[in-house]
Amino acid sequence: MQETLSKFKIWLLAIRPKTLPAAVGPVAVGSAVAFSHGKFAFVPAFCCLLGATLLQIGVNLANDYFDFKNSIDSEERLGPVRVTQSGLISPAAVKGGMIFSLLLAFFLFLYLATVGGVTIVIIGIVSVLAALAYSGGPYPLASHGLGELFVFIFFGLVAVCGTSFIQSGELSLLALVAAVPPGLLITAIMVVNNLRDIDTDRKAGKNTLAVILGRSRTIIEFKLLLLLSYLVPPLMVSTGVAKSFILLPLLTVPLAWLLAKKIKVEQGGQLNALLADTARLSFLYSLLFAAGLIVDFS
Repeated sequence: MQETLSKFKIWLLAIRPKTLPAAVGPVAVGSAVAFSHGKFAFVPAFCCLLGATLLQIGVNLANDYFDFKNSIDSEERLGPVRVTQSGLISPAAVKGGMIFSLLLAFFLFLYLATVGGVTIVIIGIVSVLAALAYSGGPYPLASHGLGELFVFIFFGLVAVCGTSFIQSGELSLLALVAAVPPGLLITAIMVVNNLRDIDTDRKAGKNTLAVILGRSRTIIEFKLLLLLSYLVPPLMVSTGVAKSFILLPLLTVPLAWLLAKKIKVEQGGQLNALLADTARLSFLYSLLFAAGLIVDFS
């Protein structure tokens, strides 16, 4: 029993459960957009949630496996334990888990295609390939300063708009606008991660955007992502895209302000807590944003 429990805990380390709320928030927002069109559907929404979560797990395992394979992870790493580099799970097993997660996600996309049409199959294929290309393949996106762009597109625009499209059958302006804040805040999580690893990534030749920009500019990038996410709700109200309840996420401004202050002074392993707090901010903001959409269009 203890051995089984230990293996379970090790695989939990591998899939990084603290990152999984990043998959939940955009699906909640996309489902709220579908609700605003009077077309919320529970089963497709739930399958979108499962698919997004499996993609997140697949990306995490791919990152663990490929960073070990490419000799990027080392004993100097300051972030959470990487199971491949530490020898807790064999590279073959982590690779198998990655493939299994991405295959399950793709099969869910096949089901969702019966609801949303062939476009969803294309989105599924592109999402799976992008998950692999994030840290693997001949041109790893994360190693060439494109990790943040990947996150914004697939965990922001694609996740929100795709979830809404599957349920409502249309790609609306509201969906496009609503996709921006979750995308920005999930990207901010990536920025903290890359800021923490800036020195070890530079040594390993992994040219993340943080390595390219340097510490001071990366901190500015983080603050801009937070600021822009909080400008969207007032802009939606002022332009008539939504009503006043869309301002609910502004309740999280004190937390965002605290994170913006902390990132200036915390370094190295201290940033692990900031990363987790940024993930919580993204999740809480997205839930309040989704609630605001539901109330506004009820």
